[in-house]
Amino acid sequence: MTGSSTDQAAVCGLLRRELDAMELDWTEARPGLFVVTLPGTKKLSTTCALAVGPHALTINAFVARRPDENHEEVYRWLLERNARMYGVAFMIDRLGDIYLSGRVALKALDADEVDRLLGSVLEYADGSFNPILERGFASSIRKEHAWRVSRGESTHNLDAFRHLLDAADPSES
Repeated sequence: MTGSSTDQAAVCGLLRRELDAMELDWTEARPGLFVVTLPGTKKLSTTCALAVGPHALTINAFVARRPDENHEEVYRWLLERNARMYGVAFMIDRLGDIYLSGRVALKALDADEVDRLLGSVLEYADGSFNPILERGFASSIRKEHAWRVSRGESTHNLDAFRHLLDAADPSES
């Protein structure tokens, strides 16, 4: 097996240059471990860890905590999405929290591939966030909406879930 500290150093340099060029918020938590914040629209931000190992770059990003309800439906939806994804796949940890995870050979990395991988993480985390919430947190969303309405507080950030609220109780609209 081949792999060297030279490959690792080259990939670390590549990541530093590309993350700066993309104007992303990032830190190098320790040599070879990059923590990147990707800005989103539905999920306001996604924190992504890029770990440079001897042979591969490992990518991990938190997407959502363990669903409160409908676990089987949520996890099935995620698994079905995995078949259409590039570079990363959904996974769950021992607590049931949802992540994106992937691994790419160091030799396969260049500026375009770094861009594709981070773009994939952003697209899948941001684009899947509301569907995950709809399937796994509908009751919590309804309770939050009712609580805000009862206190006269804004429900603006729940507008994406209006269909859940309307379907639950038309009198709450």
